[in-house]
Amino acid sequence: MIEIGNMQIATDDPRLWAAVLGVVLIAALFWLLIATGRRANRSGQAVDALAGQVGQLSVFMQDLGSNQTRLSENLRTVADTQASGQTHVIQTMERRLSEVTAQVADRLSDTNARVARQLAETNTQVAERLAENALKSARTLSDMQERMTETLSGSSEKSAKQLTELQERLATIDRAQSNIEKLSGDVLSLQDILSNKQTRGAFGEIQLTDIVGKALPSDSYTLQATLSNGKRADCLIHLPNPPGPIVVDAKFPLEAYETLARAEGRAEQEAALKQLGAAVRVHIKAITEKYIIEGETADGAIMFLPSEAVYAELHARLPQVVREGFAARVWIVSPTTCMATLNTMRAILKDARMREQTGAIRKSLKQLHRDVELIGERAGKLETHLRQANDDVSGILTASTRAGKRADRLDNFDFEELSAGAPEPLPLADAGANDTE
Repeated sequence: MIEIGNMQIATDDPRLWAAVLGVVLIAALFWLLIATGRRANRSGQAVDALAGQVGQLSVFMQDLGSNQTRLSENLRTVADTQASGQTHVIQTMERRLSEVTAQVADRLSDTNARVARQLAETNTQVAERLAENALKSARTLSDMQERMTETLSGSSEKSAKQLTELQERLATIDRAQSNIEKLSGDVLSLQDILSNKQTRGAFGEIQLTDIVGKALPSDSYTLQATLSNGKRADCLIHLPNPPGPIVVDAKFPLEAYETLARAEGRAEQEAALKQLGAAVRVHIKAITEKYIIEGETADGAIMFLPSEAVYAELHARLPQVVREGFAARVWIVSPTTCMATLNTMRAILKDARMREQTGAIRKSLKQLHRDVELIGERAGKLETHLRQANDDVSGILTASTRAGKRADRLDNFDFEELSAGAPEPLPLADAGANDTE
């Protein structure tokens, strides 16, 4: 929009463009006149032409003036029309604005009423929920108080119980401590015993006696038995021939093993190991010479080791010594393997005793067979007697049934019919004869 005085003209109005075009044409004519004036000095002929052009220009200017007059009149008309249109538009907008204002006021009043109602309902619901939450909170608090009370009481009881258990455990620990102290004393006593060669040999004999007593019957072995060569065996087991009585020796030299256990360096351990092997070889030779007597004992003997550790050490690091013992018919056993060996001997003793009792067993079997035959005969006789008794019982039942039937007939007998036309009664003898028929 272009504002000229009190008038506003749109940029797309054709009249504006016509005025602009007229101004441009006038400027062009002035430029032509100036150009023609400059050329008049050069040529006289151009004056005539310029005079014709000036005439034409005057005519054009007159037309342009008339057009400008019309243009101004049109512009006034347009301005008047626009003023009246603007007034109408302003009135319409004011009317519409008042209507919209009224509608907005009505809607605001309705909205305020609805909001007030909703606020009232919300306040009511909030109050109810607050009351419910207060009740729930009160109940929850009471439940929590009860649970806390129960928990505290339970915790008190548990604490008291734990304190009691702790006191009992402390007492147990005290007892265990006293037992440990006692055990320490026992270990020291055992160490004192093992440090003495005689007492150590007695310890092995006691252990061997305990194992043999649990595995074999008391009459199948003898402790500290004296042989024909005057040597005393720690235990002589009376096995049947073959192999015959076998000796068990429990006097193993533990000094060499203790030296090996105390050895620290490699060279010291190897020297102690050789010393242990030599001591075992010497003991195997002594057992062979003392306890293997031809015609009196078995052709072998048993070397009892009172420790599993010594047995494992020999088999792990000195297997050649164990093989030499086998070659010399001296079997090396530990407490575990000794028990297994004694169980095998027990089976041998049991088998030998069963062979000794074979004759008595056969005699008892014959007597048992005769008794079975007698039972069969007596059972046959009893079956015959039972069959006869069954027949007698059947006869008794048959006679009882017939007697019952006769009693029924006598009970239902009509004496009036008999007196009217009944035949003469038969004699008692005939009646008895008919009954038997």
